[in-house]
Amino acid sequence: MRKRCLDAVYRLAKNNKDLIFIGSDLGVGVMDNFKKEMPEQWFMEGVSEQHIIGMASGLAMTGKTVYMNTIATFITRRCYEQNAIDLGLSNVPVRLLGSGGGLVYAPLGPTHLATEDIALMRAIPNMSIFAPCDAEEMERGMMATEKLPGPLYVRIAKGGETVVSRPELGFSFGKAIVMKEAGDVLFVTTGVMPARALEAAKLLEAEGISAGVLHCHTVKPFDHAALVAQASKAKAVISVEEHTLMGGLGSVVAETLAEAAFERQPRLKRVGIPDVFPDKYGSQNSLLEYYGLGAAQLAEQARLLLAPAAAR
Repeated sequence: MRKRCLDAVYRLAKNNKDLIFIGSDLGVGVMDNFKKEMPEQWFMEGVSEQHIIGMASGLAMTGKTVYMNTIATFITRRCYEQNAIDLGLSNVPVRLLGSGGGLVYAPLGPTHLATEDIALMRAIPNMSIFAPCDAEEMERGMMATEKLPGPLYVRIAKGGETVVSRPELGFSFGKAIVMKEAGDVLFVTTGVMPARALEAAKLLEAEGISAGVLHCHTVKPFDHAALVAQASKAKAVISVEEHTLMGGLGSVVAETLAEAAFERQPRLKRVGIPDVFPDKYGSQNSLLEYYGLGAAQLAEQARLLLAPAAAR
């Protein structure tokens, strides 16, 4: 996914001399083609994220569109004030490409786990948030970022994710994608969670429980209308995110449903990482399972959520 993201930046830059790329402590060989072919549009600033945000903002104020890449925790948490003031308040076209969103860096522990990045960036006015589900959706989204107004945070996953996005469903910033129509249950996802939700839906359907999947690749701006339309068909809604339950997708879903006028309010369960610093080490997948984000675990949440409704 990261390669597809950076390849898209390279392709955009080939046709736009005002597009600038800034790297921070990137690995050897990353973006070498960009550096060799367009050296005047390429910068490597090292481990100095707060400085880079100011630099990117200044370049953007001169008419440049800036793409900056480093690890997600460092591009969000470490330089939060600069993101808020230099990017959000200034409302400039800087694209923050955060590698390792969520639990990707599970072997490195809590200092490298970007489990609150969406909540942080969501709180900044003018900041958009894009969390694609697979490499193909990443490419579709990135090719649409050039003319997007204001700053943008792009959450980059580990890579190698199962491709579940489909080009025929289209792509537009701020518009959720109905991957499967809502039934008894509606899973609302972002990032790489649609694959797990779709698998959970298959498990449920084998038992006669219909389940839909609404994928919100753009957490901000959020497609409130699509959520309400799909949730109105379901008995239960389950938000699924590789992120803390504090201020992320689940919070947006809860806020939206609380303010919507339903004849019958669907039951809601938010599934994600609790309000903790993850203290387990392992693989991304092992931590996802630990926090209840496996397909079988999501299916069980649906069964539990529907049981009280069925009893009534």
